[in-house]
Amino acid sequence: MRLSVVVPCYNEHKTIKNLIMAVKASPVQNKEIIIVDDCSVDGTREILKKEIEPLVDKIIYHDVNQGKGAALRTGLKHVTGDIVLIQDADLEYNPQEYPKLISPIIEGKADVVYGSRFIGGQERRVLYFWHMIGNRFLTLLSNAFTNINLTDMETCYKAFRRDVIQQIDIKESRFGFEPEITAKVARMKLRIYEIGISYSGRTYEEGKKINWKDGIRAIYCILKYNVFSK
Repeated sequence: MRLSVVVPCYNEHKTIKNLIMAVKASPVQNKEIIIVDDCSVDGTREILKKEIEPLVDKIIYHDVNQGKGAALRTGLKHVTGDIVLIQDADLEYNPQEYPKLISPIIEGKADVVYGSRFIGGQERRVLYFWHMIGNRFLTLLSNAFTNINLTDMETCYKAFRRDVIQQIDIKESRFGFEPEITAKVARMKLRIYEIGISYSGRTYEEGKKINWKDGIRAIYCILKYNVFSK
């Protein structure tokens, strides 16, 4: 089975090259890499054009910054693999863990796999207490409406059968993608698995972008896509 790795990217000049090299070095040999640059202005776009274009299958460039959800919406139109996996352009998540993320799909047990930062014995960088509380609260709230028992709804690492993800109409353009896709996947009555993953989070000084406003939007999206939008 072929794996499609979709990398939404915005202002990641410090990490983008190392990240792509890590993706290429991941243990899954049969894969394509699709990057969507969401109108980076920090030199990332120049690195992509000069150094990374020959290394990957496709790079799409947004002319206007639209957000992570919009970048994923663009990238998902171009995937050709049997399995689709989302990979952030920073170095918080480890591509060496691709095999365990996609194995439940390959084995025919799962349609969707979430990589959880909160289960298993994997290493995890110690960072912000209130971020952890926020993530757990949003996951709990999402679970209350979807009636599924995820431990990490906000995780970047999500893998899907391509026929599943391409039939979902993604509306959210920023980080609201996470609760939106979770609500829609849950409604489809799919087989969802979780796998424990490692996590090397960043500080804001190191480039972390999500903030409290995105948390408020996530609450809105949980309500919107579970209660008001079927």
